[in-house]
Amino acid sequence: MKNIILKTALLLIVMSCGSGDKGELVGVKGKKYFSEKPFGMTLVPGGSYIMGKSDDDIAGINDAPTKTVTVRSFYMDETEITNSEYRQFVHWVRDSIMRTKLAEEAEYSNADLEGDGIALYAYKDADTSDLGVYQKWRKENTFDNRPLNWDVDLILDRNDYPDDIYLEVVESMFMDEDEVFNDVRTWDVKQFKFKYKDSRVAEYLEVKEDLINQLANDNPPILNPTDEELELLFDGFKRSNFITDEVIEVYPDTTVWITDFKYSYNEPMHNDYFWHDAYNDYPVVGITWKQAKAFCEWRTMKKNAFQKTKNKDLVPEFRLPTEAEWEYAARGGLQGASFPWGGPYTKNDRGCFMANFKPMRGDYAVDQALYTVEGDAYDANGYGLYNMSGNVAEWVDSSYESEAYDFSSTINPNVNKRFNKKKITRGGSWKDVKYYLQVSTRDYEYEDIPRSFIGFRTVHDYLGADLTANAQTNSSRIKR
Repeated sequence: MKNIILKTALLLIVMSCGSGDKGELVGVKGKKYFSEKPFGMTLVPGGSYIMGKSDDDIAGINDAPTKTVTVRSFYMDETEITNSEYRQFVHWVRDSIMRTKLAEEAEYSNADLEGDGIALYAYKDADTSDLGVYQKWRKENTFDNRPLNWDVDLILDRNDYPDDIYLEVVESMFMDEDEVFNDVRTWDVKQFKFKYKDSRVAEYLEVKEDLINQLANDNPPILNPTDEELELLFDGFKRSNFITDEVIEVYPDTTVWITDFKYSYNEPMHNDYFWHDAYNDYPVVGITWKQAKAFCEWRTMKKNAFQKTKNKDLVPEFRLPTEAEWEYAARGGLQGASFPWGGPYTKNDRGCFMANFKPMRGDYAVDQALYTVEGDAYDANGYGLYNMSGNVAEWVDSSYESEAYDFSSTINPNVNKRFNKKKITRGGSWKDVKYYLQVSTRDYEYEDIPRSFIGFRTVHDYLGADLTANAQTNSSRIKR
């Protein structure tokens, strides 16, 4: 036995001699990483700031008392997510569902893979001749996420349908003609659903800690229980219970332009705002908090799918900003300012309004904008972010708790309770008065309620040595 151990040790020493590290601890070599700025985003360097209301706001200070907090560096969309950008998401979901139906029909009908028509839209793995071992195993053992054929264009012109099966699939994606307004061919948008897995790691760890503390106080105490023991002792505690399948309808609720304002003629906005090219660069509205979260999941998936094709590292997730991140970014580096441009006034020295809001009762147009404006309208703040106040209020990844500032952390603070349906909105909108434009003002809406005045923008974590606003001020040598 000793001879076997000795021989093994000698073998390892010999192997290490040929590795080039001379037997030293040199670490696993990886590729040098450079943080890549996502398209349409700007870097917000991390730092500390005084979050919350100033002392002269007696009503607001109870809801948002001042508190010094620190946030890490992140990238943020320069503008709110526009109709054009969100439409890309809607189109992808629509086309994915249509291609899936076509692939299923091609397989069900045993279409000749060498033929035309429906066969062109068969699953990529329908022909197993070029598949590896894993791909063959996956096809036989899984039913979801089979690779679709995106190389062939979809045909939507009724005069060009290739065969009857294709016709039935595509026509099933449209509403019946007797249910259509204005005699216009209309998609059945209820079918536009995006499915993703929601992994609630923080909630899992919080529940686990509570259970461990409970067992430690038992008599006799149970110390350091394993996950398997916790599953046996507490029914329902299982990792898989903290991973849920979310299925979200992605199409914006365009009826908000009518339902938000009773006895008001807003049908033109209902009919054209989301689809017409005239509004491409305007912020998308009619989006629930969950739809905004689904968009973030899709954007992450889309980027990482590209990264895989280039054999590059996967990127961090795109997500909604926390309440603290949003306020920090909105301030643009100005400490104690009321608005992104400073304040305390909403006009500049030339008498021009600095944001899109409702300055006077009933007068929405005095700021030269009746509804929303383009995403890059008005001047950007110190971090290069447009319309952090006004235009549309923005969903953030925080639930509304009136006492949140009292118990949240001072580093990257955030409170987001899953069963609290009240989600924070920030920044005020085109239909709000001046108070809601203040960067410290907190407001909320229920997560499943879309509005004509609520949109969103996304953030993306910065990886590597953290860049701070202090370092930027002191040395101005920030690498981007």
